[in-house]
Amino acid sequence: MQSTNATRGRNQWSALDWWPPIGWWPEPARDLLDPGATTASATFVLPPRAESVHSARSFASGTLSGWNMSRLDDSMELVVSELVTNALRHGLVLSPARDREVIRLSLIRRGMLVTCAITDPGVAAPVMRDPAPFEVGGLGLHIVESLSARWGWCPLVPQGKAVWAVLSG
Repeated sequence: MQSTNATRGRNQWSALDWWPPIGWWPEPARDLLDPGATTASATFVLPPRAESVHSARSFASGTLSGWNMSRLDDSMELVVSELVTNALRHGLVLSPARDREVIRLSLIRRGMLVTCAITDPGVAAPVMRDPAPFEVGGLGLHIVESLSARWGWCPLVPQGKAVWAVLSG
């Protein structure tokens, strides 16, 4: 599933400065919302290093615990692992300034729903593919799809993208 472009227009963001604006929710998942639901958000900046995957999982688990939503821990940790790994592998731009590039993990709670949004400076759309039977990788977005109520992505202008998944508690 691919989201519509939810970022063009009023607010112009890039992956270098995107923080979820108050009330942000992916447009293709708005029909899931309860208008009077409790809201909260938390964002964590991750450096472009392999150990950031572990840090992201720990941050997600701690945030869910603080929101009394630990029942989502296992699913959220898998989704976060897959999306952060994809951002590290496919979303970073190879440049001399690579050490200054970051990935942001944002968790946005709306009632019993939590959206995990990962931003990176890459412009390529995430692609769900069917790996060969004995291929080591390639199932990450299949895992995200199977664990989430909805997932998608949206470009950020002038550069970058946000890949998101909504989990239901």
